Amino acid sequence: MPLKIAVIVGSLRKASFNRALAEALVRLPEGEGHAFTFAEIGDLPLYNQDDDGNQAEPVKRLKAQIRAADAVIFVTPEYNRSIPGVLKNAIDHASRPFGDSAWGGKPAGILGISPGQTGTAMSQQHLRNVLAGVGVQAMALPEVYLQHREGLFAEDVTLVERTATFVGKWLKTFLAHAELHRAG
Repeated sequence: MPLKIAVIVGSLRKASFNRALAEALVRLPEGEGHAFTFAEIGDLPLYNQDDDGNQAEPVKRLKAQIRAADAVIFVTPEYNRSIPGVLKNAIDHASRPFGDSAWGGKPAGILGISPGQTGTAMSQQHLRNVLAGVGVQAMALPEVYLQHREGLFAEDVTLVERTATFVGKWLKTFLAHAELHRAG
């Protein structure tokens, strides 16, 4: 049965490597037949608990997208050995107010790309800790920490064959994880 998957990119940069990775990921053959929706997070206000009773429209939209999804894929860079603030802000918004979290039990997968030697290893570890706190079932293995370098993407911004095979295996494993933990 096809899965509905929300894709959240932790970078707002126009030429984001992670946005390019996410867009290439959803076009891989392993994902055919599944519905991928990008959940935008750049227009969310900063989280303020005082607003829990009257959430902004972008917050309501994000929560609705997460609730409608069977699973979530996070594609994120690493900022100062952690997750970007914009991503943490989105997670906080979707988990509030207390008792009205959109995350509860959602299966998720995490991958990322960065110019640094360690890719996004620290960011992904921090994200796993945050997601555990809001009840997300994050896939543990395999891990994908790509280092951005020349030759990773083809000119049409698809992944070169070797990388597409590697990421395709991750996607196949993620889809099995999502199916296993699908609510309902």
